[in-house]
Amino acid sequence: MTEHVIRLPDVGEGVAEAELVEWHVKIGDLVREDAILAAVMTDKATVEIPSPVEGEIVWLGAKIGDVVAVGSDLVRLKVRGEDNSSALTGARVAPRVKAPASETAESAPLAKRPIGNSLERAPATTALPGSATGRPPRTAPFRQSARGAPRPEGEKPLAAPAVRLRAREAGVDLRQVPGTGPAGRITHEDLDAFSAQGPGLTRALGLQPRTAVEDIKVVGLRRRIAEKMSISNSRIPHITYVEEVDVTGLEELRATLNNQKRHDQPKLTLLPFLMRAMVRAIVEQPNLNALFDDEAGVVHQHAGVHIGIAAQTPAGLMVPVVRHAEALDLWGCGAEVSRLVEAAKNGTATRDELSGSTITITSLGTMGGVVTTPIINHPEVAIIGVNKMMVRPIWDGSAFIPRKMMNLSSSFDHRVVDGFDAALFVQRIKTLLETPALIFIEG
Repeated sequence: MTEHVIRLPDVGEGVAEAELVEWHVKIGDLVREDAILAAVMTDKATVEIPSPVEGEIVWLGAKIGDVVAVGSDLVRLKVRGEDNSSALTGARVAPRVKAPASETAESAPLAKRPIGNSLERAPATTALPGSATGRPPRTAPFRQSARGAPRPEGEKPLAAPAVRLRAREAGVDLRQVPGTGPAGRITHEDLDAFSAQGPGLTRALGLQPRTAVEDIKVVGLRRRIAEKMSISNSRIPHITYVEEVDVTGLEELRATLNNQKRHDQPKLTLLPFLMRAMVRAIVEQPNLNALFDDEAGVVHQHAGVHIGIAAQTPAGLMVPVVRHAEALDLWGCGAEVSRLVEAAKNGTATRDELSGSTITITSLGTMGGVVTTPIINHPEVAIIGVNKMMVRPIWDGSAFIPRKMMNLSSSFDHRVVDGFDAALFVQRIKTLLETPALIFIEG
């Protein structure tokens, strides 16, 4: 047997290091060639590291959340072979871009939990007192007192569906019931014995204080989001301006266009109309379509309008970018938003598609609330926030009439954007959305 070293490969994008966000193996595991060992993250791309050989894991070189330099030892395996000199040179592996997959707690692999720094192989089993085989000895049933639970908090009690139904109907918390069946399974007899201790105890134990504390390390995309938000909130003095918009006419137009659209055209949402309105408003106020280099004291004002669309994905918040929105019509904006948001959600968006925005739209859809205070996407100087649409009674001068209303909550970098300019920009967008025909008039 020889030792084979796998080093962190060059994962591309010109980066010198990557963050370890996931282990798929643990010490003592036997892995086949091409099996996935780990996942690392650079910027917003997650890359899987496969094994180039078959062998046994004897050492892992980092913990979840550690930043590892390219070329550093990542994994050591025992492999069959005769030449030790070649085994320690390190493996060349081809990293794979990973699409994030949602997993339940039950299906998540054990290797996702952070590991320690021990270089020793973990024992396969741990013998318990009184057992020579490593299996826990069968113990006699014990009686549970009124205080304390027979199992740790968070451990799910084992019981058949019929037993669970009886416990629910009786108001019994199964976590408090000792189980005498195989693997500690709770039987009908166990439930009867527990209930015989008294109805007062049975009901009282239905509600129990929870004292467990779970420490969750902030890693991967969540850590990058946290760093980005910290920079934006600490370095940018925000001014937030909220204005209500009557979108009744816009919604009627949107419904008409969707009913008449071709089969190859996307279904229009509010966003393409807002994007076109922003493009028109930026023509009059180009200083809002800019990036502020606060260290150099320079505002980079862009001619091209590259609109970031804040999108919630299974991995966290991402901002795919619709480039040159000024060159796209309503349908083009809709198609590009749909494509980019889908790519972000399934993990296939490229680095270029997730960077380079000059102004951003953020929306929570129907959960958008009445008012929000969006944080600017640093180093941009403006972000437009969309709140949910609601039917409200509006006074038209003689009576209250129902109208579809929506608030725009927009934030601006007060270092380079005055309050007057911010209000002027939002009011121009409001006018265009309330009279949507103006969006289509050039000049």
